[in-house]
Amino acid sequence: MNKKYIISKNIEIEKIIKTGKKISNKYLLIFYKKNKSNFNRYCISISKKLGNAVVRNKIKRQIKDILMKNKLCFSRDYVIIIRKDLISLNYEQKREELIKKIKETIWKK
Repeated sequence: MNKKYIISKNIEIEKIIKTGKKISNKYLLIFYKKNKSNFNRYCISISKKLGNAVVRNKIKRQIKDILMKNKLCFSRDYVIIIRKDLISLNYEQKREELIKKIKETIWKK
């Protein structure tokens, strides 16, 4: 994932969480807010309680891969928080759940 698509500053992440909108299911919690650029930016967060570093990094790599392969462009900033149930899904199920939730953010006002 290119650096321009990543939100890394803690101030920006907190601002999205506090002032943005929220959508969730048992696998993901997504905060989102409109941005001024013509591309999406992402922050992926996973708790240390959900596994060792190998497991957490694998899930983050899969999520980044899904986001980059699908090239969804809605000019939004997303903070994606991974929940425990997502770990048990295979790659295709993760892709379906993530894309479905990201597309739901378009229709929510």
